Amino acid sequence: MNLLVTGGAGFIGSHFIKHIINTHPTYQVINFDALTYAGNLDNVVEVSHLSRYHFVKGDIADRGAVLAVMNEYDIDAVINFAAESHVDKSIEGPDVFVRTNVLGTQTLLHAALENNIKRFIQISTDEVYGSLGAEGYFTEKTPLAPNSPYSASKASADLIVRSYFETFNMNVNITRCSNNYGPNQNSEKLIPLMISKAIAGEKLPVYGSGLNVRDWLHVKDHCQAIDDVLHKGKPGEVYNIGGDNEWTNIDIVRKILNELKASEELITFVTDRKGHDHRYAIDPAKITAELGWKPQYEFSEGLIETINWYKSRLVLESAE
Repeated sequence: MNLLVTGGAGFIGSHFIKHIINTHPTYQVINFDALTYAGNLDNVVEVSHLSRYHFVKGDIADRGAVLAVMNEYDIDAVINFAAESHVDKSIEGPDVFVRTNVLGTQTLLHAALENNIKRFIQISTDEVYGSLGAEGYFTEKTPLAPNSPYSASKASADLIVRSYFETFNMNVNITRCSNNYGPNQNSEKLIPLMISKAIAGEKLPVYGSGLNVRDWLHVKDHCQAIDDVLHKGKPGEVYNIGGDNEWTNIDIVRKILNELKASEELITFVTDRKGHDHRYAIDPAKITAELGWKPQYEFSEGLIETINWYKSRLVLESAE
């Protein structure tokens, strides 16, 4: 297989590329990334020397660039990770989210259609479902009810992907994951932000009361799930990918502080985010029943591994 992985220099995309290279020795991977602030080629340095890996700098909303890379490498499948993904940034400036997440996805889809590409997988988010109360879970049948410009742009992209299955009989899948964590994540996200600030002895900003609930999924478990969808997913289906691992934000922060032996006095509660969803929780029963996927990482072990990775990185940076 020749896989076009868009957004492959980002957090999840880079882990997926390394997963594919290590798991499927005959596959060729083309990493197509615009290298915005969230993209870093250091994330894929371990595979950059391999003949089966290629990097092409490009924007998924640039039709000419997308067609060129598809034609050059005879692509079999597209896995679209490319997205603007930080909610706070979408509140400050939603325009780029609509351009990349909506127009970019449609540009990729139509180029894939014109090139008769066999598979298209859209990497989405549980945020498209909106907010949950204290009980219940998101399933693939939960209505879309996004509450931020970011999640609205991802929901819009999902609907466009669905339309290409219904209208053009294109072989597509949509995956919707819960919050990912693990090495290499951008420092704007909760877990790496809190780790880096705690190590530095700085104040840890926590939105509102810190009682917002998220379901946490190790990025490597997510990559295996996408691999399973790529090879076994049924055309047109949506698959929710969750860790069955709910925590309040404040408890996550306390676990990080405890592991680093830092004081909880570093916690500073700040004005809550606009439109802040209270709770996300995914029911992964469908992907487990149909494709046999289950998360393998135990959260406490995965979090310690992640903390140690960031500690090691800060040591290396201080030595340079």
